[in-house]
Amino acid sequence: MIRWDKRIKLLFLLPAVIWVLTLTIAPLFFSLYLSFTDVKREVIITGVEEIPVLDKDGNPKTRSDGSIRTKKVKQKELQIKYDWVGFKKYKRVINDQEYQDAAKFTFIYVIVSVVIEIILGLFLAFLFNRRIYGRGFMRSLMILPIFATPFAIGFMFFTILFEISGPLAWMGIPFLSNHNWAPFSVMLVDIWQWTPFCFLVFLAALQGIPDDLIEAATLDTKSAYKIWSSVILPLLQPIIVLVILLRVAESAKLYDYIASLTKGGPGTATQSVSFLVFNKAFKMNDFGYASAGSFLMLIVVMIFVMLFFTRLRKTYE
Repeated sequence: MIRWDKRIKLLFLLPAVIWVLTLTIAPLFFSLYLSFTDVKREVIITGVEEIPVLDKDGNPKTRSDGSIRTKKVKQKELQIKYDWVGFKKYKRVINDQEYQDAAKFTFIYVIVSVVIEIILGLFLAFLFNRRIYGRGFMRSLMILPIFATPFAIGFMFFTILFEISGPLAWMGIPFLSNHNWAPFSVMLVDIWQWTPFCFLVFLAALQGIPDDLIEAATLDTKSAYKIWSSVILPLLQPIIVLVILLRVAESAKLYDYIASLTKGGPGTATQSVSFLVFNKAFKMNDFGYASAGSFLMLIVVMIFVMLFFTRLRKTYE
């Protein structure tokens, strides 16, 4: 028999289990089911109802005999049907050129943005780990972008990069209307907001390295590069891996910047997978396509994470 203390522990664990099942597992499986179906919406007439005719003041109109004027209104009901189509949606997504372009842009966006953020974050962390004037104020100032919402930042950069009346219009660069410059603009926004996050995590990790270890390394060599590459960087490697995983997972969900900055344009030059499947689902009512596209992206991210962890485990074995 389970003792009372274990029952009490299970009782406290139950809300968390219910939370995970209802808000994570259930929606995930329902979305997976949608990817194998063709969702159809049909409006059917269920009956006819007589309702009073109202005047401009909202009062019922009356006939000459004093009776209330009425009109017949059809009662309608929305019905949703799920027709099983197997892997048809997945084949359509894989062969769709629009999805391929969106996946290509998302992949380039993630790689370029994350690599630059990691490099800049490490550089700024090493810089502000030194004793410099105004270090505390500069640290506080640098992390402010983290707390802003992506939509707000997207609109802010839209006003900055707007080519007609923006503050950078004098440069004559088509930041948002050119298919080469627009992806760069989106990456710039992401780098501006999330480099401070990388900087903050790396700075905390640097401050956790014992000073005695650094002093011992300086006895062996005076080269700052050798100390950085042979002592500091190996100690930071687990933190760097964690930040990379967090940023890759977050960047792959790119939607907010696109919705507020470029709307996927010009053309489809900045259309990410998330933006594409959102439009397919809620503007074109193609929920099967959207679910299939989302799960394909999820599979790619999961494979990347698994390979990354496998490589990391072999490194430390």
